[in-house]
Amino acid sequence: MRAVVFRDRDVLALEDRPDPVPAPGEVVVEVAAVGICGTDTHVFDGEFEGTVFPIVPGHEATGTVVAVGGEVSGIAEGDHVAINPSTTCGQCEFCRDGRTNLCRSWNGLGVVASDGAAQQRVAVPAGNAYVLRPETDLHQAALIEPLACAIRAYDLLPRRLGQHYLIYGSGTMGLIMAQLAPRAGAASVTIVDVNADRLVTAGQVGVEHRLTGADEADRPSWDVVIDCTGNVGAIEDGLPRVKPGGTFQHFGVAPTDATAGYSPFRVYRDEISIVGTMAVLNSFGAAVEMFEAGALEPEPMISHSFTLDDYARALEMFRGGQGRKLQIRPNDTESRVLAV
Repeated sequence: MRAVVFRDRDVLALEDRPDPVPAPGEVVVEVAAVGICGTDTHVFDGEFEGTVFPIVPGHEATGTVVAVGGEVSGIAEGDHVAINPSTTCGQCEFCRDGRTNLCRSWNGLGVVASDGAAQQRVAVPAGNAYVLRPETDLHQAALIEPLACAIRAYDLLPRRLGQHYLIYGSGTMGLIMAQLAPRAGAASVTIVDVNADRLVTAGQVGVEHRLTGADEADRPSWDVVIDCTGNVGAIEDGLPRVKPGGTFQHFGVAPTDATAGYSPFRVYRDEISIVGTMAVLNSFGAAVEMFEAGALEPEPMISHSFTLDDYARALEMFRGGQGRKLQIRPNDTESRVLAV
């Protein structure tokens, strides 16, 4: 089979590898689709703490089970599945406390030390493969993993009825967070992106207030401000716009050495909450259910699909802010434009 490999920092290759064989407790999945996200660029650039090279990238994946190892029940060949990429040690203090996303040995498939899904077939722990309905679109369902991250983020927010939300970034995560906000009780949702083309997609998924800068808004402050960019400029612009008693959430992944300035006095005086959110915690099953119940408008969110041969081009497009969700479809033979 064929696989994309990050051999080292900034070194990408396409390799032929033996087909995986499931160990006890594993299943082998023929990959239908795997999304590219900002974490992949951080891994490729050597900026993600703990990454062990060489590694096959790809952690937002779906596919069809083609082999089942021993000691596996509840899943069979032919099942369509979404893959939760997070694995943990189960023994550290955070795992014992039920905070597995903070595990000191946290391992994301395609992120830290285990190969991901940018290959034709991948072996994963059976417990990380969530069976989908047969009618669920496998390509669109690759949005389930980022949806699971967004659900975890909302678990950390106050979610009071009638609040006003400001979201920085109209990429995949910004669009998902914006679509979830009304379900969390938002009275209004405003999304900001310097890329005006991406705001068009925000309108297609139902976001009413779409701006290229927060200064264009008809309100000076918001109850909840969420950064989905990881960009220091956006963070520094957003924090002062939090209403007294409100919440600022770091959702986007900033470079590990990035620093942002803010007023500690204002955080103290106005009781501003600053919240981080990391990956998935007890939210993947909920993401499957919410996706299959229609929580997202997936079709306008996925703009391009690429073959394994075109992975480098897809990564470059992502860096350039082109398109929307870009997917690798490892068993396809042709790259396609899916939505303009």
